[in-house]
Amino acid sequence: MVSTEDITKTLAEMDMKYTQGFTCFLTKCPRLPQTNKRSTSSTDSNQMFVNMTTGHFVCQHCSKRGGWQDLRDNIMVLSSLTLRKKKEFECFKDVESVQKADRLSRQAQDLWEGAMPIKTCATDVVSQLQEHFDIHELRAATLDKYGVRLDIKTNSLVFPAFDGASRLMGVRRLTCTIPEEDENLRVVQDSLLPRSGVLGLFGMNTLTRDVTEVVLTCSELDAMSVFQETKAPALALPSGFSSLPQELLPSLERFTKLVLWFGDDVRAWEAAKLFAKKLNDKRCFIIRPSVEDPSPFKALRAGVKLNSVLSKAKPFVHKSIVSFAQLRQEIFSELAHVEQVAGVKWKRYTSLNRLLKGHRRGELTVFTGPTGSGKTTFMSDYSLDLSMQGVNTLWGSFEINNVRLGKMMLTQFSQCNLSKNLGDFGPWADKFEELPMYFMTFFGQESIRKVIEAMSHAVYVHDIAHVVVDNLQFMMGTGEWADRFSKQDAFISAFRKFATNMNCHVTLVIHPRKEKDSEDLTTASVFGGAKATQEADNVLILQDKRLSSVRGRKFLQVTKNRFDGELGVMLLKFDKESLSFAVKEKQTKRTPKDGQSMDENPAEDYHPSREEMGFPAEEG
Repeated sequence: MVSTEDITKTLAEMDMKYTQGFTCFLTKCPRLPQTNKRSTSSTDSNQMFVNMTTGHFVCQHCSKRGGWQDLRDNIMVLSSLTLRKKKEFECFKDVESVQKADRLSRQAQDLWEGAMPIKTCATDVVSQLQEHFDIHELRAATLDKYGVRLDIKTNSLVFPAFDGASRLMGVRRLTCTIPEEDENLRVVQDSLLPRSGVLGLFGMNTLTRDVTEVVLTCSELDAMSVFQETKAPALALPSGFSSLPQELLPSLERFTKLVLWFGDDVRAWEAAKLFAKKLNDKRCFIIRPSVEDPSPFKALRAGVKLNSVLSKAKPFVHKSIVSFAQLRQEIFSELAHVEQVAGVKWKRYTSLNRLLKGHRRGELTVFTGPTGSGKTTFMSDYSLDLSMQGVNTLWGSFEINNVRLGKMMLTQFSQCNLSKNLGDFGPWADKFEELPMYFMTFFGQESIRKVIEAMSHAVYVHDIAHVVVDNLQFMMGTGEWADRFSKQDAFISAFRKFATNMNCHVTLVIHPRKEKDSEDLTTASVFGGAKATQEADNVLILQDKRLSSVRGRKFLQVTKNRFDGELGVMLLKFDKESLSFAVKEKQTKRTPKDGQSMDENPAEDYHPSREEMGFPAEEG
């Protein structure tokens, strides 16, 4: 990340007048004369936004966006040119165009232009549409207000998404299919065009320039429900509560009040608190989770008065002070949603759900196992499982390069040996690209400052919920043994602080001390002092009994679980073709199709005997 001081210093040096907004510095395109006293408000079509945290910029005048270094380099070139040359200069050379997404997604533009506006459709067609998608509560006038269109050929609803300059950035298409064998069944598939890039905000086309307060929701149906029932301006985020791309922040800069209404889901509540910090919590109001106050569309269907729920929006208060009255509703929500509070469930490793209950934000997990036992392979599959459930994941592989890691993950994702099925690579790679999986480019020894900085950047930009560091010893590098333990303790403290402050789960892979092959690894076997396991919320050990027993097996052992204290083991069976420890039934080879769910069969929920794990049988 770049510091705020660096940004302001550069703008000042280049004589670029700016004002400070909620998340961005507001200035004008550097190709224009800065002596012009025109307003620098966000209503100006010549406006440029510079993110105060990352330096990422969006220029409305030139329709360009990019990173801070790109902006700085181009500003320096422009500063050396005369006014006439500035106008002739191709502003922001070699920088990504905001229009690029439009050029690459002409299919989205064609779909939008080819679909029929709701107001041009016959009444019986609209009624049939409402029946197919089960949206009787939303009136045709509301759908038309938001620019929703109907693609009759595919029986699809088309939802447009716009940026702050009212440019169409993409569309979401919901397609309803009625199987021939059951006419009462409705199968709805969701797809985005373009498939990658920033989609924009649903509802921006409904707002006039004088609107300064808006409700942010997680879906198009929620946004329309809020407006229909309360007349309050409402927008929908393109990815729900899974992420808030920094490219969207300039579009939201003009609003002085943002109400975040994400419903009573615990994960949505965690995201709302994270997004509020990103949006500047001084202008954010949040509707706290409650069974009586569900998401807007659910509330509409349940007959709840949306105005009464909206009136419960409370502002963020001082981050270091809280009262029981403010915690009361959250406490009740945790009691009422026990399964959600436990975290995201694994689908490949169901036994972990029995032991750890789920994967939760803000925790620190320490994972260890013998050299060569498959720690990286297991952790790859373990984190991939979570990413497939929508957990935004950042991998820091300091031991193997990202190409090898990516190849292994893709094999685990497809559950087949792609080197023997190269024709399937394209479809599986396309599906893998849709996962919220990111990789750090560090390799070998690296300073903790740079690593934490990269992790913080990823949390801000990509809304990362899980960071994997594999492994701590490779990241620390070699050094004097006398200083090694204290150095590791410092690293552990930094990761613990990061997990807590950023509300992000951190998994650290750490090599164990040298132990005899015949002895089991324990919590005390983790290399270094006791700080690693003391700070950890969870300690997982990959035990490998194959070297000490003919019938020995591998199994995962949970030796610490701060959430509820449950401990135990999970048997692992490795499949060489899929490079996965998740046991699957034999099945025919298949490739993914658009709109098809690729959920995998879970691993066996099996409790091994002592002999199977390599322990001596109990007498008697």
